[in-house]
Amino acid sequence: MSEHSGSSGSSASSGYSERDVQREVTELQGKSATAAQLFDIRRIIGGLFVVYGIIVTIAGITASDADIDKAEGVNINLWTGLGMLGLGVFFLAWLRLRPTPPPVDAERLAEEESE
Repeated sequence: MSEHSGSSGSSASSGYSERDVQREVTELQGKSATAAQLFDIRRIIGGLFVVYGIIVTIAGITASDADIDKAEGVNINLWTGLGMLGLGVFFLAWLRLRPTPPPVDAERLAEEESE
């Protein structure tokens, strides 16, 4: 009676061939890379700054004289909105120019080096 008899199984006993396992691993790696790119923090921050920048810029364009007088003659909503738009565009351009690299499979890299 070996302690490891239950954990050591072959691919034939599980019903999957090596090709099936490799295909599933490749699909999961592709999904992981897509998820990493989708939830990149630069996309989230850039998108939020662009949306809020548009809202604040519109508020600045439609500001009344009383609103501008409250800020001592400076249309603060307009300038803040434009700044937010600029920052959001910066983050989105950064994401576009330097995309997230796909994850490196350490096991596959070790196997390729050993061959």
